[in-house]
Amino acid sequence: MPIKEWPEAERPREKLLQQGPEHLSDAELLAIFLRTGSRGKTAVDLGRDLLSALGGLRKLLEADARTICSINGLGIAKYVQLRAAIELGKRYIAADLEQMDVLSNPNATRDYLLHQLRAYQHEVFACLFLNNRHHIISFDKMFNGTINGASVYPREVVKRALGHNAAAVIFVHNHPSGIAEPSQADILLTTRLKAALELVDVRVLDHFIVGNNEATSFAERGLI
Repeated sequence: MPIKEWPEAERPREKLLQQGPEHLSDAELLAIFLRTGSRGKTAVDLGRDLLSALGGLRKLLEADARTICSINGLGIAKYVQLRAAIELGKRYIAADLEQMDVLSNPNATRDYLLHQLRAYQHEVFACLFLNNRHHIISFDKMFNGTINGASVYPREVVKRALGHNAAAVIFVHNHPSGIAEPSQADILLTTRLKAALELVDVRVLDHFIVGNNEATSFAERGLI
């Protein structure tokens, strides 16, 4: 039965307007995004099929263009819309954080960094550059590596910090394995970067390791 013939309270769009988005299932939210189904399937059916085929919402949102376009009922236009929606979500989180002292909002900072890096299947090293009030100047993804690691060059980090006129920096990199535990190499790298940045009066406030669903703080572990 087409969605337009469902009882009004069960139609995803009407349900959202009447009850709020938090009352919709993942499949119902996807149905609003998809707008139409495929032959013999409503948009809600297609949403359920997508979640089942890809192993859940997170896997769907992290899927690449080839994977999305290989699914019946989708294509490059839907992939582009999906990526745009995800980016809007990231910028929404960033917009709140940019107005705050990041040190006074550790959970917001952790969530922001987690959403920025956890989807990568290769290692990415990034820097959150801050002014002297600990407000964000820029978030720069500086080095890309393989599934096992990324080469990080302290000289380039110092140059970027000076270019932003940063007073402080927070490092972050992901572990594609999903395990957010600092390695000995991570600790040594942080020590090298901290020493290089001290020469130009830029303070290193923290280094986060991003895994699947968590981000580990060096500062909380007493490693900085």
